[in-house]
Amino acid sequence: MKKRMMTAIAAICLAGAANADPLEGIWQTAKDDNGNFGFVQVAPCGAALCGRLIKSFDTDANEIPSDFTGQSIISETVPEGGGAYSGKIFSPDRGKTYSSSLELNGDQLAVSGCVFGICRSSGVWLRVQ
Repeated sequence: MKKRMMTAIAAICLAGAANADPLEGIWQTAKDDNGNFGFVQVAPCGAALCGRLIKSFDTDANEIPSDFTGQSIISETVPEGGGAYSGKIFSPDRGKTYSSSLELNGDQLAVSGCVFGICRSSGVWLRVQ
């Protein structure tokens, strides 16, 4: 009986891992206007994906404190198909939230944001985990 229960639990856990969205995980952001970068952990939040800043680093890759740690950087993000995602992205160095387009290609994520029809690339993020 215990063996069957453990097998069922393992099957449920593996099924959940198999259904994980490819965007889920920890991503290293591109450097911001100040040369700093961070680690953003992407996970489901309701029917969408969200990403919270979990660590910040200076230009020399030294971990630094940030008022934005724990804050949502990516929100309302949904897959569009073919590795494309759309949602919202917050830029801590500019203090603004933009409509975002994300393009996933393996362990790289091309990020861009638009506000009032003006779009800019936010660079390429790299998968950490």
